[in-house]
This record gives sequence, structure tokens and C-alpha cells, in this order.
Amino acid sequence: THLWLSTKELTWLSQMTDPEREERELVQSLKEYIEAEELKLESWANKLDMLTRASTSDPEGFLAHPVNAYKLMKRLNTEWSELESLVLQDPSDGFISNMSVHRQYFPDEEDEKGAAKALMRLQDTYKLDSESFSKGKLPGVRYNAQLTVDDCFDMGKLAYNENDYYHSVLWMQQALRQMDSGEDAKTPKADILDYLSYSVYQMGDLSRAIELTRRLVAIDPSHQRAGGNLHYFERLLSKELRDLGRSQQEPADERPIQLDTYERPKDYLPEREVYEALCRGEGVKMTSKRRSRLLCRYQDGNRNPRLLLKPMKEEDEWDSPHIVRFLEALSDEEIKKIKELAKPKLSRATVRDPNTGVLTVAHYRVSKSAWLEEEDDPVIARVNQRIEDVTGLSVNTAELLQVTHPKYSRKSHTQSKDEPDAFKSLGTGNRVATFLNYMSDVEAGGATVFPDFGAAFWPRKGTAVFWYNLFKSGEGDYRTRHAACPVLVGSKWVSNKWIHERGQEFRRPCGLTEED
Repeated sequence: THLWLSTKELTWLSQMTDPEREERELVQSLKEYIEAEELKLESWANKLDMLTRASTSDPEGFLAHPVNAYKLMKRLNTEWSELESLVLQDPSDGFISNMSVHRQYFPDEEDEKGAAKALMRLQDTYKLDSESFSKGKLPGVRYNAQLTVDDCFDMGKLAYNENDYYHSVLWMQQALRQMDSGEDAKTPKADILDYLSYSVYQMGDLSRAIELTRRLVAIDPSHQRAGGNLHYFERLLSKELRDLGRSQQEPADERPIQLDTYERPKDYLPEREVYEALCRGEGVKMTSKRRSRLLCRYQDGNRNPRLLLKPMKEEDEWDSPHIVRFLEALSDEEIKKIKELAKPKLSRATVRDPNTGVLTVAHYRVSKSAWLEEEDDPVIARVNQRIEDVTGLSVNTAELLQVTHPKYSRKSHTQSKDEPDAFKSLGTGNRVATFLNYMSDVEAGGATVFPDFGAAFWPRKGTAVFWYNLFKSGEGDYRTRHAACPVLVGSKWVSNKWIHERGQEFRRPCGLTEED
């Protein structure tokens, strides 16, 4: 689960089996209709039947591959619509009725765009070229998934329409590369060259734009824009040469366009490069000296009776700020039950506005979350008690256990006294500490990173990481600003317990300085 997407899409995609079952039922309905329309529809049904066989045998594993998730989104939104139109030319009431019932639950164009943009975010974060996605060259994948020329063209066109010429170039170039290698496609080569040449021009590469436009004119001399664009590009280049005092241009760069051919536009987040490097495992500031200070121990919660016979295994992950990882914090049975409780409640993740204290939907956090209470099941009470025992902090004023199923999230956060209204309505003070349970392993990506001090922690099923967000003085420890990396391949489930200040007066006494 996989990263990404838009609001309606998030309503169903994490519950993997539902869209797959929907599509499988449609295939069966289609087969019945084929008895009357076999010659016209058999090729469609065979193709879609083959695709759904692979996906329904292991839905979560199949959709753990981001290309499979994108292609399912595209197929449900686009290809089934095309088939519906084809059938409507000679309607069969039974099939159309079935199709109409299912279509209302399918993703729409915005959902398909969300899936495409998610692939581009993954491409940026993990520095993967378009061919890596197109040919399924991703780490740890169990299912082969490839993008066609038409898929790559659609990706590039979406970026183009968003004025994202950087990604438009990468995907149009991949579409052209695959077409030049002999792959068949519905998209005309002229269309690819048209989008690619103008996108290259927008990236400031006039020489290559001219070369591509000349290729376009050669295969389609009557193209309505190509001739005008070519003259315009040539005039611009002539002016540049005159300004530089040169008489002729240098030959266009014949090397294939790669990720580093053009500079990616700057992001509004100044620390994006640090964040993305940490997500890739680069720039982690773990030195041999720091490593020598990291220890492991059995944690009995200051001789807590519930931990005496079976203390928790605790490992230091970082020295300053002190971050620890608890091993065997959740059992497989507890994880299974928590997921079972959370799935019916999953909804679009929200964040608390620091100025108003109101929970609002955040567009940068594409994930699903559910809040679980002790009344939901005894396992929640047991997990809460374990958190209290092992941390020594009271959970009576803590927030409910939040279960999240992230798709893509790149938002760092912390709390401090500079945000006095953040939790005013709760009357429990700020979040003093975070207890983060990892409820799944992730095949690639999905780390929790701390850009301020260069740390990255990867999910390990059944473990939990714990740190303090506030100094003992009550001031925010800004070093603990953290962010979730997008999941490249696999499924990520986490549960958070945010522990608040109230009730900790005697468990974590106040200090006068940040060092206390």
C-alpha cells in the first residue's frame, strides 16, 4: 500500500480486495455477454481476465507494486469506460446494468491523476528514472509490472497539463524510447514528439527542441503547430547566438535525456533534498563514535510487575536526542486484530492546525487513519497499558491510538510552547512524547526520517520507536521534527500513541533548562 492518491480513491484502495472483486465480477458479467458479441468483445475480455487473475490471487502483494496500483487505477477509470461505450453501440441490458452498478464505485480521472503523480513523487524521492518504473525494475518486487508506450505518454501528458515540464520530458522521452525500439502503441509518434519538443523548450534546451521538432515535421509535414514552433525556436536560437557573438550553434546533445539532464524545479520545502537523501539512506549521520554510545538492555519499567517476568527488549537508535526502539512491542496476533479494527474506520488523514487546534484534512498527507478506543477491543487496552508500563508515562491524557496506512506523506512535525492553542481544547498540554508502532515490514522505502540531525529508521514489524518531543522545561525539541518517506514497494501500517504533558508531573518532573 503504496502511496498516493486522492480522497475517493483512498476510500477503497487500502482495502485491497474490494476493487479487485469488483473488477472480477465485471469480467464474469462480460463473459456472459460475449456469448452474443463474441467477435467484437473477446479480445477485451481475455486481456482483462488475465490481468485480474494475477491481482485477485494476492491483492495486497500485487498492489504493493506502485506500477500495478497505477495501472489498476487507469484501467478502472479509462479502459472499462471505453468498453462500456463499445457495448452501448449494441446494448445488452444485463451487462450494462451490472456495469453501471459497479462504475459508481470506480475511481475517476482525479484518482488516476493522483496515482500518476504518486509515481512521480517516488521517482523524485528515490532518484529512479522512468525506465525503472516502465520496465518494473524496482527492489524487492514479487510481481512483474510494466508500462506501455501509451501509459508513459499518459504520464507525460498529465505532467504537461500541470505545467510540470520536468516530468513531462522524462515520461515523453521514455514513451519515445519504447516506440523507437519497436513497441506498438495507439499513440501516434507525432503526438509524443509534439509534447516532448515543447517540454524540452520549456526546460531551456533550444537545440534539442529544434532537433525534436524537425523529427516531428519530417513524419508529419502538415502538423498544425510543428512548423510554427520550429520557426519560433530557430529565431530564438539565432538571437541567442547573436547576443553571444557566435555565428552558428553547437550540435544538439544526442545523449538520451536522463534524470540529471535538466535540473528539477525547486520545492517550497527548503529541506527537501535532505529529506529525500535520508529516505534513500544517504546522509545518515551515524558515526563510529556515536554507534559506540548506543546500547541495548532489558526494560522492566523500573521493576513494573507486568514486566518483571518478561521485560521489553530495548535498543538505542540515537544518542541525542535519545531515541529508542522496543522489540516485540506488538505480537502478530495483536497487529492482525488492530488492523481488523481499523479497516472499517479508515478515513483521510488529518492534522491539527497549530493556530486553531482544529483537525483538518491535509493535502500533503495522502494516507488513511483510524482512531481506536479501549472500548473497541481488549487488545487496545492491553497495548495502551504496555506503552504506559514501558515508558513510565501516564496514558490517561494521551490521544487515542491512531492507526495509519500511509500512501505518501512528506510533512515534518513537532510541538512546542510556541503553539499555545494546538491542543488547548483538550486541556492536556502538548504532546510530550511519541510512541510509534511499526505493524508491517516494508520491502522498499517507508522510513521515518529526522532531517535536523540526519537519522533514518526503517519499519520492522512488531517493533516501536519512542522519543520525547519536549524538553523537561516544556520547550519543544525541534530536532525531533520528523517525516515519513513514501513507500516504494510494499505495504506500511503504523500506530501512534501521542502522550500529553498533563499527568506526567511526577513521572517526568519539569526542569529549568533544555539540558535537564
